Amino acid sequence: QVPEALLEQIRAAILQHIVDSLRQEGAAYVGVLQTGLMLTKEGVKILNFKCQFGDPQCQVILPLLKNDFYEVIQAAIDGKLCSCMPAWSENRTAVCVVMASPGYPGDSDKGLEVTGLLQAEALGLQVFHGGTALKDGRVVTRGGRVLSVTAVRQDLMEALGEANRGVATIHFQGATFRRDIGHRGLRLLQQPLYVSTVRGAQMFLPALTSGLPLLGPAERSTSTSFPPHRALRAGPEGGGFAAFFDLKASGYHDPILVSQTRGLGAKLQVAQVCKRHDTIGQDLVAMCVNDILAQGAEPLFFLTHLACGKLDAEVMETIKEGIAEACRSAGCAFLGEEVTEVAAPCPPGHCDLAGFVVGAVERGQRLLGLQRAQEGDVLLGLGSPSIPGRGFGVVRRILLTSSLHCSSPAPGSCGDTTLGDVLLTPGKMFSPALLPILRSGHVKGFAPTAEGLLGGISRLLPEHLSAVLDALSWKIPEIFCWLYKEGNLTAEEMARTFPCGIGAVLVVQKELAQHVLQDIQRQQEAWLIGKVVAPCHTAGSQIEVENLAEALQLSSSRAEIQPQPRRRKVKVAVLVSGTGTALPGLIGSAREPGSCAQLVLVISNRPGVEELRSAARAGIPTRVIDHKLYGSRSEFDSTIDRVLEEFSVELICLSGFMRVLSSPFLRKWKGRKILNASPSLFPLIKDGNAHQESLGSGFEVTGCTVHFVLEEPGAGAAIRREPLPGDAEAALEQRLQEAELRAFPPALQLVASGAVWLGAHGRTCWRR
Repeated sequence: QVPEALLEQIRAAILQHIVDSLRQEGAAYVGVLQTGLMLTKEGVKILNFKCQFGDPQCQVILPLLKNDFYEVIQAAIDGKLCSCMPAWSENRTAVCVVMASPGYPGDSDKGLEVTGLLQAEALGLQVFHGGTALKDGRVVTRGGRVLSVTAVRQDLMEALGEANRGVATIHFQGATFRRDIGHRGLRLLQQPLYVSTVRGAQMFLPALTSGLPLLGPAERSTSTSFPPHRALRAGPEGGGFAAFFDLKASGYHDPILVSQTRGLGAKLQVAQVCKRHDTIGQDLVAMCVNDILAQGAEPLFFLTHLACGKLDAEVMETIKEGIAEACRSAGCAFLGEEVTEVAAPCPPGHCDLAGFVVGAVERGQRLLGLQRAQEGDVLLGLGSPSIPGRGFGVVRRILLTSSLHCSSPAPGSCGDTTLGDVLLTPGKMFSPALLPILRSGHVKGFAPTAEGLLGGISRLLPEHLSAVLDALSWKIPEIFCWLYKEGNLTAEEMARTFPCGIGAVLVVQKELAQHVLQDIQRQQEAWLIGKVVAPCHTAGSQIEVENLAEALQLSSSRAEIQPQPRRRKVKVAVLVSGTGTALPGLIGSAREPGSCAQLVLVISNRPGVEELRSAARAGIPTRVIDHKLYGSRSEFDSTIDRVLEEFSVELICLSGFMRVLSSPFLRKWKGRKILNASPSLFPLIKDGNAHQESLGSGFEVTGCTVHFVLEEPGAGAAIRREPLPGDAEAALEQRLQEAELRAFPPALQLVASGAVWLGAHGRTCWRR
């Protein structure tokens, strides 16, 4: 963020000048000298000098020191610093996020308990205490900057993610911290440097060691985009434009080049009918980049070829802007495009677009894919609402016979989105956010689903293995349900033609699946969608997608009978203990368009549980009310009640909450409703550990039921039942958790919308 020339100016004109002046005046100073500088339009301005370590500056700088810090200080005291010069870690980045008391820098509350410190340190993070104290063996706040969480990792993105993960792990009431730390640096790393060339122009970059110019005289106008960390030159060799890429200067040691070319096909024709060209460039880049990502490669540069009947300058510019924006997001250079004007009979305005990308991967980091998938491995799906170009042959056929056209309101929308907008939604680009996860060694294979759901997964499976997917385990966008219904397609045709809401699939070892899934979910929607199994000996597909027809019909029916949203959303609190699984689904449900619920609070009776971190990442306020600190159950419940009143909560969801609520609490909240999930056994078990009690009861567990919580539970208070997933080999508790994750969000929406309520007789009532 600070150019080398400016750093040299600061060193010579300010820092070295101070040292020389001290020497000339005979002023002996041994210690730390911190300089505060501000960069203005008039140049660098000095704010101050301080004879102390900066706080929190030293907490992000000193972790990169390789020397023994004591030895450096002692050498300075002894006047021998030249013999013990500080050495700094190379190819490492440190990020520090400060957690301050509420109200900082003004007056703030003190004595608030701080939890999660051990968990943060277990993540390999350094936690510096600035405003804490010990009270009765507990760490509490004493105002101001309470803590600084520092992560040291290979690159800025990884370090920033780990530092934020540490902040989400640590809790104290009203904790305040900035959410934009490091983002300017990330934008700089991802932002290409744009260089335009015209006839006779020539530009150079000092960083290039070769005598070749960065850009030479161009035979025609082109537009080129370069990420600043790439050593790349372009010139007019051969009358066109060419580029030279210095892999060694970019940090590669033993690279393998990976390339891919793609076209948009019928999707481009639909875009022309809709007169929408702003997304197709992004779509093209995403397809190419995702394909080379399957080899673990990062993109280096991208080129396109456009063939059209008659050149439309405005359309050209729109497409080019979309491609440039996508290349900027991918971190690769957009060298430009070649345009060919095709003679008749090509209709005016019609065109064809193809893209070509080149990437690189170190030899040892290439994904092995087919050779590594084994029986028992898990399949993770990455969400994407896009329809790839390959499926648009079927889309065009459906449009020809449908009563809807591109300008019609999209199915399931409120009229603010057209069918054409939804059909042309660009594909998700999974690089560079996914690249660190793919190179972690925890992923066996990755494949995009541009060839359809079955085609994508088949690229990951050797011939001697099969896969089983459960379509009820992920969210299918409404557009696929409409295509299924409108086109009168079979479930197999859908899986073979479309990705059905899954943009890419990963193969992961079962033991690492949850860890990898959580890492991905910090970036985007992802689900555990299936597993690798022994081959099926029956004839047919190598991949079986269970419940796909049911999932497509279910999503479609939900869109058709979706209740009208209220003017005001119902405020919902979730009570957790660290054993539930419904919270991510509830968060996602509350964020969906037309949702009648608003999650305003998550309360846990145990500190440091994963649900608190999930809520913090989603920006939902959290509170820890530890039951061990209260003398009675009624006192504990009264504290919860006060916090619920503070947030004006109207509806409570219990997700794995392991405390028995008192009768006065239940009576007070009966009118405003409490929801819980239990095994499908009645009478309902009051105690929180219902799973284990039901196992020993002699009853067969058939599913999960979401119900109203009453003093005297009964079967009549049920809202929604979800059968257990079909994998009988999996542990019962795991299957119950999956059923709970499916059942709770729609049950919450039914109650919040007013479609379901608890009658005076203690039974569920339904609005027709």
